[in-house]
Formats: sequence, structure tokens, C-alpha cells
Amino acid sequence: MNYEVPNHVAIIMDGNGRWAQKRGLKRTKGHQKGADTLKKISEYIYDKKIKVLSVFAFSTENWKRDKEEVDFLMDLFITAFKKNFDAVKQKGVKVVFSGLKTKLNDKVLDAMKTMTEETKDNKNGIFNICLNYGGQDEIVEATKKIANLVESKKLKAEDITKEEFNKCMFNDLPPIDLLIRTSGEFRISNFMLWQMAYAELYFTDVLWPDFDEKELDKAIESFNKRDRRFGAVKK
Repeated sequence: MNYEVPNHVAIIMDGNGRWAQKRGLKRTKGHQKGADTLKKISEYIYDKKIKVLSVFAFSTENWKRDKEEVDFLMDLFITAFKKNFDAVKQKGVKVVFSGLKTKLNDKVLDAMKTMTEETKDNKNGIFNICLNYGGQDEIVEATKKIANLVESKKLKAEDITKEEFNKCMFNDLPPIDLLIRTSGEFRISNFMLWQMAYAELYFTDVLWPDFDEKELDKAIESFNKRDRRFGAVKK
């Protein structure tokens, strides 16, 4: 298939619990399957020379879920990180995390630190894992950093630009070109609001555990059919 690949793909990996419930399984089984899907899709994405992948692993609102499910997810993050880590590392991809460190336990924080430290010099791509993340929180935190820079006279208010603001986000990432959301929901759910200003949105009914390489190709094919004008008018 001949097409241009987007530079930055973001995925809201939705539908793990429903995938499990449809099969009479506990929701946790769906999360396990979803972690396997992420490993497969992330490897495929970097093979296609997509430079940046952002995934919504756990939102600030997900703490409202049943404690058993939240505890399982925290343990799963550690095992999934380790399972996916070697493949991503071998591809020369840099791993970063976006989100608040509060509420995350020491084991999760240690796993995050290991992954970021061991890949910090990698140049072949970026894997941005959004954990305990909320788009509005990220903008608020960036605003605090900007305010501190101005207060400490390291930055003049009149010199605040979109580029300077972007540097104060959890990570200084390029804009999202393509957002994919699985499971038939038509929401962005407080995900990377700043970076998604001109993203092309792709929604599919496929539940995340069933999302495969062919489904990703469909999303990219759809992306290639979009007329991206960024506010201008093509002559």
C-alpha cells in the first residue's frame, strides 16, 4: 500500500473491559489482551517509520474504577512495560511518560524511571505513554511552569509563544497528526488536547484487543484521504 505515514500517531485504546465481558471473562482479561495488542501495534508502527506514538494508558479519571481493577492495572503496567520494553529498545526508540506522578506506587515509578533512563539517547522514534494523564491537567501544569519562568525573570510575558508553551508540557512533542480511538466511542476524553489542535480523528467500532495491523493500515489509509489545509484554502 503506497501512502504517506503520519509523523505522530496517538491512540485511545478503548474497549478492553467490553471485549472481556462479551466473552464472559473478567475485565482484567481484556486488559491483559489489550497489553498484548499494544506490543504488537507499537512494533508495527515503528516498522512503518512513524516517528512518534502516544498511547492513553490510564487517565486521571480512571482512579474512579473498582479498586481491584485499578490495582490489577498498576501491576499490569509493570509487566507490560517490561514485556514491550526490549522490542522498543532494540528499535532505538526513546520511551517517555506523560502524566502526574501522584498516586502512582513506587514499583510503577521505578519501572518508568528504568525505561526512560535506558532509552533517553535513542533517536529512531518516541514512545509516549500517558499514565495518570489528563489533557487539562497537562495544560494547567504547563501554565504553572510558564508563570514561574516569568516570575523568575527567565522569560518575558511578551515572549511566550506556542513553541515556548509546548516546551513546558509533560514532554516537548510534535503535534498529533492522527488520533485513533477504538470501540465505537466518539470522544477524545481529555486526551492530549493541546497537541491535538489539528489532528485528523479516526474512530472505529473495533475493540482495542481486536485491533491489528490491518486496522492500523485502514486508519492510515483514511488519513491519506483527508484534505489537511490547517485553516488555509488550497488553490
